[in-house]
Amino acid sequence: MRLTLADCFDPTGERFGIPTYPWKLAPDGYATRRQLRARGLRPGGQGVAAQLLRPRRHREPLTAHLYRLDRAKPVRPLTPGRRAALDKAMTARRTCPNCRRDAGYCIPPTVGMCTPCAYPDDVQRAA
Repeated sequence: MRLTLADCFDPTGERFGIPTYPWKLAPDGYATRRQLRARGLRPGGQGVAAQLLRPRRHREPLTAHLYRLDRAKPVRPLTPGRRAALDKAMTARRTCPNCRRDAGYCIPPTVGMCTPCAYPDDVQRAA
């Protein structure tokens, strides 16, 4: 389905089922999940109220869901238990499975180990 920018404007929801706006042209009172989070809010159980569409050549259009700001709720505070679980998970992502040291960064899954373990010849040359 080839869309133009004009095709993405459907404020009544007749064509797409929900109100649809072109990319970067959302009306006031709507926000994406990231925009809500930046304001310290969350959708709070509400459904998608509208969407943004960005047409692309030779591919499906990009879609961003919009939520109503007046129905959004504040982000729940992090409990001590959740904080501990998050710290434990992040430590596991930073620990090299080969040498068991904290790499100081999240180890990429494509490499699977810290840089000194993955490329030992490069580390010896640098020293």
